[in-house]
Amino acid sequence: MRELSEQELVRRGKLDEIRKVTNPYPENYERTHTLKEAKILDDGTADVKIAGRIVFMRKMGKLSFAKIRDIECDMQLEIKVDTIGEEAYDFFKKQIDTGDFVGAEGEIFTTQTGEKTLRVHVLTFLGKALRPLPEKFHGLTDTEIKYRQRYVDLITNEEARKVFLGRSKLYAFLHSYLAKNGFLEVETPILQTAVSGASARPFFTHHNALDQDCNLRIAPETYLKQCIAGGFDRVYELAKCFRNEGMDTQHLQEFTQVEWYVAYWRYEDNIKFFTKFVQDLLMELTGSMTVEYQGKTIDFGGKEWARIDYCKELENVLGFDCLSIEDAEELKTKIVEKGLFTYGDLTEYKSVSQIIDFIYKKKIRENIINPTIIYNYPAKLKPLARRCDEDKRRVDVFQVVVCGTELCNAYSELVNPIEQREAFEDQLKAKAEGDEETMDLDETYLMAMEQGMPPISGLGFGIDRIIMLIYNQESVRDVVLFPLMKPEN
Repeated sequence: MRELSEQELVRRGKLDEIRKVTNPYPENYERTHTLKEAKILDDGTADVKIAGRIVFMRKMGKLSFAKIRDIECDMQLEIKVDTIGEEAYDFFKKQIDTGDFVGAEGEIFTTQTGEKTLRVHVLTFLGKALRPLPEKFHGLTDTEIKYRQRYVDLITNEEARKVFLGRSKLYAFLHSYLAKNGFLEVETPILQTAVSGASARPFFTHHNALDQDCNLRIAPETYLKQCIAGGFDRVYELAKCFRNEGMDTQHLQEFTQVEWYVAYWRYEDNIKFFTKFVQDLLMELTGSMTVEYQGKTIDFGGKEWARIDYCKELENVLGFDCLSIEDAEELKTKIVEKGLFTYGDLTEYKSVSQIIDFIYKKKIRENIINPTIIYNYPAKLKPLARRCDEDKRRVDVFQVVVCGTELCNAYSELVNPIEQREAFEDQLKAKAEGDEETMDLDETYLMAMEQGMPPISGLGFGIDRIIMLIYNQESVRDVVLFPLMKPEN
């Protein structure tokens, strides 16, 4: 057992004293108002009952002040010996610490400094904090505490409360917005038997009861499109996904994304819908179409965002058309001859699709600031997307890129089962070349396709990244309540 600090020992002593008077952890407390609701009440409103954690106290002779907090709001309490009585006032001064929970009943008034305050008539003890709150956060050690003890971060950090309240409001807005537009929410399996839905390295596990290996979902795509085949016209899922890849400020192995699919749409319909969705979301959360992110002002306004043709821009960068090249080594040679990268830069990329994606990320994507629609992708990169009628080497795909990062990924979906099988077979070839981020040949999904599918357009976007942009957070860990961390030494 760890050694207790002096403050912790004092608080445990107070806990023993509180037990002599009342239960230090009572069953409940019936509030009449949340703190947010109480702060807009008229002065003179009586019999108001609020509750929260004490985050500040100024104890004086016969008049004290305290501030209590919940996730949305703070409120000041005025505590006078003449109002609550000598015994209760003495209990408050001797036994109550910052971090403790209290309930307060009384009358609303406004102080001379303009602060809405509750004049307490009855103070009820609701919970003892055996650990003191930290004074402040600073430096690496405190960053570790912030991620490992998010509850402390929420108590002490107004910015953290803003971010995670915003995340919850985003979820509420998402469900409401999609429902108003005719979407139905469904759930698809997290444990799966084929790696499909995105190009990524999966997590694997073993199902003991069925005695078979499974992978954790990397995307819900193929199951959601099976719902379209079954008759859903508009379907979506708020999905936990898992990709066993590197960690950085933009990526965690466990993340949350939204995917929606619409029968009879093409990707241009999704461009219009997503543009309006993001703009309405920003107005709901911030009241503005512009956000500040890492020193840059990003403007999401306007009827249409800028566009870049992926294949055309890639050809401009390379100086040649790479879509006809099938051999990875040939493509590397041509890139090195152009002086764009060295062989060393390209060593870890085993397939043509990986090399193309690397060039795009380094030479095109990272230079984009304001929301830009990247469209007309090479087919090798998107095995689940519909091939262009004019050129089968390209697919009807778009992504929205902001500040060098992809905000969403959307297709006109491939619904031709013959072409889909060929695309899966190409993925198997890439896997044989050493590409570990390829899909399996998913016979279950192909069976659904062979049953027949209408035209479909689908879109997916990560909750974490959009929250990072809206609330100007540098790391994905700052927008995930409980990110996975290495064990402490």
